[in-house]
Amino acid sequence: MGFKFEKRKRQAVLLERQDIILWRRNYLRKIRNLRQENAPIYYLDETWLNEGHSETRVWQDTTIKSSYEASSSNLTVGLTAPKGKGRRLIITHIGSKEGFVPDAADIFIGKKSGDYHEEMDGNHFETWFETIMPKLKPQSIIVMDNAPYHSVKKEKVPTSSWKKSAIQEWLSQKKVAWNQDLIKIELLQKVNEVKHLYDGYKVEEIAKKFGHKILRLPPYHCELNPIEMIWSQVKGYVARGNKTFKLNEIKELVIKGIENVSTQNWTNCINHVIKKEKEMWEIDGLVDEIWENQNFIISVNSDSSDSYSEIMSADDL
Repeated sequence: MGFKFEKRKRQAVLLERQDIILWRRNYLRKIRNLRQENAPIYYLDETWLNEGHSETRVWQDTTIKSSYEASSSNLTVGLTAPKGKGRRLIITHIGSKEGFVPDAADIFIGKKSGDYHEEMDGNHFETWFETIMPKLKPQSIIVMDNAPYHSVKKEKVPTSSWKKSAIQEWLSQKKVAWNQDLIKIELLQKVNEVKHLYDGYKVEEIAKKFGHKILRLPPYHCELNPIEMIWSQVKGYVARGNKTFKLNEIKELVIKGIENVSTQNWTNCINHVIKKEKEMWEIDGLVDEIWENQNFIISVNSDSSDSYSEIMSADDL
């Protein structure tokens, strides 16, 4: 698994956040149970392609030593990919072990040069998301990450940054009783008592309306979404076929690349993810067992030394 048990050095140890460990454990347990129940599971994600997306390694004739020699031999390298990233396409899609959902792709030309996540907003995503709901099997599970546009709340709920008067107004709108002598933290306590009624996500409400449920990936675990590998296949197809570096033609290549992804491709990617899920589950258990079996000696001296604070070696266990 890539781990080695050795004496700890004096550097700080990088530990995984407990909330992410818990999120991962809950996710792995849920998706394993859903598969055992044969629930229809769909995987959703976005990606992007710029107009210069092409192969970076090509076959070259090493016998040609100069541009003059190439020209006199009627040889050409063709069009050169544009410098920089250029314009790009933003693509959103959803699929399952049966392949991409037909006629469900959302493809549009981006207008910004920064992170492509900035191109997508909640309204655009939610509009597309609602259109694909009828295309899914009844009572489906939709796996997605926690991108901001996937996580727009149904409504804003008061936080400590709100003015006291705004919190009072919100409580009144929700018909929650409060008194004038309550200070801000007391008002926020009242908010917390009813927060669960108003703190949901818009996309979850949309899914619920059609009888579906959303299962969110733990943060920083994109490798648990098989569509990531599917995107790699689509991008490879586009790179091999991109000869003009024009977005309208790249869009056609994307559509054809999506069509070329077979049911077997999806099955292979999902099986790979299932294997990865099992590995993560086992590693969590292994790490837990290692920490459970460690004996720590806490030094009572102000000068902490290795002899009093180090973890026992493997030979001592």
